[in-house]
Amino acid sequence: MSKNTRPETTSWAKKIIKYLWIAFFAGVFGFILFIWMVSVNFLGLFGPLPDFEALENPESEVASELYSSDGVLLGTYYRENRSPVTYNELSPNLVKALIATEDVRFEDHSGIDMTAMIRVFVKSIILRQDAGGGSTLSQQTAKNLFKTRNVANQGFLSSVPGLRMLIVKTKEWIVATQLEKAYTKNEILTLYLNTSEFGSNAYGIKTAASTFFGKDPADLNIQESAVLVGLFKAPTYYSPVFNPDNSFRRRNTVLGQMVKTDVISESEYDSISKLPIELNYNVSNHNKGLATYFREVIKADLLRWSKENLKPDGTNYDLFGDGLKIYATIDSRMQRYAEESVDEHMRALQEKFFKEMGNRDPWIDSDNRVIPGFIENAVKRTEAYRLLKVRYKDDVDSINYKLNEKKPMKVFSWNGEIDTLMSTMDSMRYYKKFLQTGFVSMDPHTGHIKAWVGGIDHKYFKFDHVKQSKRQPGSTFKPFVYAAAIENGYSPCYSVIDQPVEVYIPGQPAWSPSNADGKFTYEKMTIRKAMAKSVNSVTAYMMKKLSPKLVVETARRLGVTSDLEEVPALALGVNDVSIFEMVGAFGTFVNKGEHTTPFYIDRIEDKNGNVIQQFTPKKRPAMSEEHAYLMTYMLRGGFEEEQGTSQGVPWALREGNELGGKTGTTQNASDGWYIGISKDLVSGVWTGGDDRAIHFRSWIEGQGGRTARPVWVKYMEKVYADQSLGYTKGPFPRPERPLSIEIDCDTYERESQRFVEFDYDSRKNDF
Repeated sequence: MSKNTRPETTSWAKKIIKYLWIAFFAGVFGFILFIWMVSVNFLGLFGPLPDFEALENPESEVASELYSSDGVLLGTYYRENRSPVTYNELSPNLVKALIATEDVRFEDHSGIDMTAMIRVFVKSIILRQDAGGGSTLSQQTAKNLFKTRNVANQGFLSSVPGLRMLIVKTKEWIVATQLEKAYTKNEILTLYLNTSEFGSNAYGIKTAASTFFGKDPADLNIQESAVLVGLFKAPTYYSPVFNPDNSFRRRNTVLGQMVKTDVISESEYDSISKLPIELNYNVSNHNKGLATYFREVIKADLLRWSKENLKPDGTNYDLFGDGLKIYATIDSRMQRYAEESVDEHMRALQEKFFKEMGNRDPWIDSDNRVIPGFIENAVKRTEAYRLLKVRYKDDVDSINYKLNEKKPMKVFSWNGEIDTLMSTMDSMRYYKKFLQTGFVSMDPHTGHIKAWVGGIDHKYFKFDHVKQSKRQPGSTFKPFVYAAAIENGYSPCYSVIDQPVEVYIPGQPAWSPSNADGKFTYEKMTIRKAMAKSVNSVTAYMMKKLSPKLVVETARRLGVTSDLEEVPALALGVNDVSIFEMVGAFGTFVNKGEHTTPFYIDRIEDKNGNVIQQFTPKKRPAMSEEHAYLMTYMLRGGFEEEQGTSQGVPWALREGNELGGKTGTTQNASDGWYIGISKDLVSGVWTGGDDRAIHFRSWIEGQGGRTARPVWVKYMEKVYADQSLGYTKGPFPRPERPLSIEIDCDTYERESQRFVEFDYDSRKNDF
């Protein structure tokens, strides 16, 4: 019996073994065939894989970076906040923590870790245990770089249940092995860290290190490295900000892996694992950091530039993904001084404004009476009201209910954000009471903008008051009247009597301006002194002699670009202009009569450091060097003439220095201006309410010498104190050729009197 069964059993066993071998080889062949079909995307069933060129030059969105002229990162423009680093910029602690946790055999495999795959197969598939992931760093890099799991990279078979993940994993295996051929291990590791997401809007290790710890990747210590590596498992769940307990445990798990791989010792683990996670958390956004208003203004210019310029492949540049490096003319130190000066003064000015206002509303008419319905009308110009109109149409009751519905919100205050309950109407009423400002500083010789402050807080007040805003300049426009006079042969010593002046306009009542204090001194004074004291009657007299048309032509030539009406009242600054253009125009006086258009982008480079465009200043002659110098002499009058409007500037700033400046205040003090010049800088300040009806009740308190000039003073003091900037005190350079116009007023008076006597004697003979 046994003799008969043994051959049959042997034969059956041989058949089983035979079929198993057939199945094995068929499986191997089938798997190889499957991999080949995936690699070529056979019949479009599996979805595309990156070609060789894409592997050699992997594309990932990189934030464009804006740098100051002294190399400080001012801000970034991005959809994904990512800035790449090189391997040499990585902390060894970070590299060791990453390999120990994510791919302990990273240095030994060629993209696929067979040991890890077998472990995952046995534990996860057969034993139904959680064995963790089997993906190598190379595979994870492939997933990050080429978005292998995106819908765009899926084929027809990807919709088959259970097959999709196999196809995805196969793609990642293929790409991982290709990456291993194309890159070194260090390059792959760097690619992975540059393309990974860390949460908190941080993409890439450079942004993550800055966001969570305020550091560069090279400076990360062991525990900080462990926290960041721990985020790869689940950025939100292990976030040290939103889930600190989870992050603490995960950090120690990473440290434990570092012990297992002999990166750190048991004693190091014992001491480090007990340490709390110390963050320096700061999420990058355009409301924080230096030059917030400037960054938004320049973004509009950069977007326009991107549309007008093409990359070598014929496509437009992408500001938010191409990793451009934009170098601005802003100096980070001067920008900081400007922001500090604005903050210091506006904080005190707002307190003074609140004190004067008391319990009264600040929106008042020319007779200091509160304007009825002001807030109700103002809210109708808001986006919130427009959306309510779309939703409720003509249902006034519903709109008013929503406008007055209180809700939790954070509001601005000079003492920090306030958590409160407010309605839209409450918020409008609250914010309208704040005074605003704009400040800009320029090097008149190069046209480089060195500092730009567009308002008091960009998070809560988005409107830029440097270039976007235009307001009446008041008496800061007067220098253009006197520039026209100088160009037409008048000396700074030319004298005029401070008395009423009437200018007749056909078909209109005569224009006869009063002085700021409503009085006339009937004093004979030079036009230099008249400009220094900002005497309206003398300026009106000169406008009458010169003509509004001539003054408009002069202002335009010097750099004023806004619309100007050819009317006598233009002498007192009745047409709206921006600080940006006014500073540019005053810069013509300092720059020996050559107008340099203010600009703020020096150059743009691609992500590899190649210069795409170098910007150069636009210059043109606007007036003679002599006339320009005479205008700096006129503007110095505010400091040097008795009762000049710059006499309040501290002596420490004036000592050993030549400075010029002009205040400006509109009729109801809704606008306060000051433009100051030195031999190397021209800077302008505007202050006021966003609405012209909001202003000090007292004209004295609201005048530019008190509301605007202090910002310039504080800024110049800080600039001179920083010797690293290279700005020094000194005189305005005189022209090499002798002046053809006398500026010694005693000599001028004698010469003028002699000419008059001679002219009188010669005319006697005519009768």
